[in-house]
Amino acid sequence: MDPALVVIIVVITALIFDFTNGFHDTANAMATSIATGALKPRTAVALSAVLNLVGAFLSVEVAKTISGGIVDDAQITPAIIFGGLVGAIMWNLVTWYVGLPSSSSHALFGGLIGAAWVASGVDAIHFAKVVDKVLVPAIVAPLVAGLVAAIATIVVYRLKKAADPRVSHTGFKVGQVASASLVSLAHGTNDAQKTMGIITLALITSGSLAPGSGPPTWVIVSAGLAIALGTYLGGWRITHTMGRGLTTIEPAQGFAAQTSTATAILASSHLGFALSTTHVASGGIMGSGLGRDRHGVRWGTMGKMAAGWLLTLPAAGTVGALAGKWASSGTTGVIGVAVIGSAVSIGIWLLSRREPVKPEHIVDEVAAQAELHKVAA
Repeated sequence: MDPALVVIIVVITALIFDFTNGFHDTANAMATSIATGALKPRTAVALSAVLNLVGAFLSVEVAKTISGGIVDDAQITPAIIFGGLVGAIMWNLVTWYVGLPSSSSHALFGGLIGAAWVASGVDAIHFAKVVDKVLVPAIVAPLVAGLVAAIATIVVYRLKKAADPRVSHTGFKVGQVASASLVSLAHGTNDAQKTMGIITLALITSGSLAPGSGPPTWVIVSAGLAIALGTYLGGWRITHTMGRGLTTIEPAQGFAAQTSTATAILASSHLGFALSTTHVASGGIMGSGLGRDRHGVRWGTMGKMAAGWLLTLPAAGTVGALAGKWASSGTTGVIGVAVIGSAVSIGIWLLSRREPVKPEHIVDEVAAQAELHKVAA
């Protein structure tokens, strides 16, 4: 197959991944605001989409980590990158279907590492960079976000006692809109750049860019638009889990969770850490739940999420390894991986249509929860 055609296929596949990243991670920014009624679902995803696009232009540090730090660009090819992307997309779709807030970022890393390892050997992986830039932030960032959210929630609820309930309730809803917007902006500075890094890596391995180059302007624009479009369409299945599955969220609590999440993501983006925004957002929500009521976290849901987090790297890596090995064999391999990946994706989408989760479902649950609060009061 013409090398230029393979690069085009990789670019298109990377943007498809970016799109799935958008609707998979919408909940990171907007689940708590939707759950408390601070924002209507459609308004929330539209606002998040715009800010994701803006955030994509604010930094390229994470993109440089992906394009020049995780794998050796001299030992891999665009076909191998294509296989890794297919592995990441498959895991994103499976976890979206079951409503599991897993990490799109770790799916991407797993797919790329698995494909490069099997197709080019263990020397193609920069394991020190993987530990430093991926694994350590994966552990530390959600813990920090959770701790900050717990402390912030405790402080906020103590201050809230001295305020007029109606004024504080409205004020924290406004604060939630601001903090959710900041999370969306932060998400764009981190997650959109991962696709920029992958496309840049493909251009470097094909000889179109010099090693160490940053993402061209057209790459930044296309990646920003793809993740914004995915965000606008909304991953309602995962939003439902994040907004209601982990803990019952009140406006003050949601404000604390979102502020801690945004702070952790922005700091990591500045340092070039390609962390999982899903892990950070989940940590913030769980921490805020513990800060309000130590019995308020639904540990069963948290356990399922943690299991999904542990499975993400090896699962996406296994699929990426198989797809990367086959794609690197030549034209037949690339076509075969593309056909099977497309068939599986369409199959998952058709299954999801049997039991769809729509914005209206989440709105109804918010209204029901508000009525319960009135009765309790």
